[in-house]
Amino acid sequence: MSRRAVITGVGAVAPGGIGRDAYWDLLSNGRTATREISLFDASKFRSRVAAECDFDPVAAGLSAQEIRRMDRAAQFAVVAAREAIEDSGIDLGAGDPGRIGVSIGSAVGCTTGLEDEYVVLSDGGKNWLVDHSYGVPHLYGYMVPSTLAAEVAWQAGAEGPVALISTGCTSGLDAVAHGVQLIEEGTADIVIAGATDAPLSPITLACFDAIKATTPNTAEPGAASRPFDGRRDGFVLGEGSAVLVIESEESARLRGATVYAEVAGFASRSNAFHMTGLKPEGREMAEAIRVALDRAQLNPEDIDYINAHGSGTKQNDRHETAAFKRSLGQRAYEIPVSSIKSMIGHSLGAIGSLEVAACALALRHQVVPPTANLSVPDPQCDLDYVPVTAREHRMDHVLSVGSGFGGFQSALILGRPGGNGREAA
Repeated sequence: MSRRAVITGVGAVAPGGIGRDAYWDLLSNGRTATREISLFDASKFRSRVAAECDFDPVAAGLSAQEIRRMDRAAQFAVVAAREAIEDSGIDLGAGDPGRIGVSIGSAVGCTTGLEDEYVVLSDGGKNWLVDHSYGVPHLYGYMVPSTLAAEVAWQAGAEGPVALISTGCTSGLDAVAHGVQLIEEGTADIVIAGATDAPLSPITLACFDAIKATTPNTAEPGAASRPFDGRRDGFVLGEGSAVLVIESEESARLRGATVYAEVAGFASRSNAFHMTGLKPEGREMAEAIRVALDRAQLNPEDIDYINAHGSGTKQNDRHETAAFKRSLGQRAYEIPVSSIKSMIGHSLGAIGSLEVAACALALRHQVVPPTANLSVPDPQCDLDYVPVTAREHRMDHVLSVGSGFGGFQSALILGRPGGNGREAA
């Protein structure tokens, strides 16, 4: 029998607030953190809005050497990991470091550092052949995404399995699930798991502009992210990180830890169809949800809230709505559903971990975050999408789903401690 995995610590670096409490305050009050891009001159781009983190690495406790060495995405992950570890109350130095693992997700790695260095090495793009001697000493680390996981491992003193999970926009969910699997199979007793991305750079904007996936709405930056709304016209890019401390239920009980949630079930599927396209019936996401329910030994009636992928593109929101109906049947019409991307944008690989963190906090506070900016519902998105205002709601089990370029579809279920009739840790 596999071991139960529970979440005992949460850390977050998010748009609108640095730290777990600021993050939850933003979500529970339905505020939006989307605005005109300020990190660089975006005036030449089609989409010029984003959800930026007001992040000061010095104020966040990073040393000058850490700031010099680490890309922005790595800085986010390290700061979030430190908060999660402190929140859990765990003494990582008291046990066997070989039983501590790390699982970090990222879709685009050290994009910011790589682009900044290319600009320098190429003299602003003038030189086709670049002079490597102008690069920073840590440029190689920017080119290897596993650097992000290594930085977190060094912070945690983790000498067990360390992995970088990169599955596009499901990376955050999949990285958490990988950490849970390490606990369940007995490979690790504690896993620092989550995801990070800092994709707000000219190259990223140019890529999404080219396929018209991001919103061109620059007149109302705060209302530009409109999941499930009939006026939606693309997603808003974001950035950030969320990191969790996941440990065995036994470990948490022995040290008297406070548990946010049990990770009850997970599944992932692929549509094997198209790099960016989705089939309208949502069959693969529905299958991921069905298998996650089976693994959690739950029925559709047991799900009390769905944290949707809810990117705000026409095809995703309708695809997702169809998937909920296909997998949950009539129960889909009764479950509150919301998209926090309406408030913090879409941070690519990081968003799944930020959504899992939001679900853990929602379970603790028994409050469903809203879908901001939803005032003109799309008739084809006809479920209860909790428009504008958060809602107090009894929750024992919540479902979080993700959908990523390449056809990735993931579903993860969290359970409230003691909410399924079991004793809380």
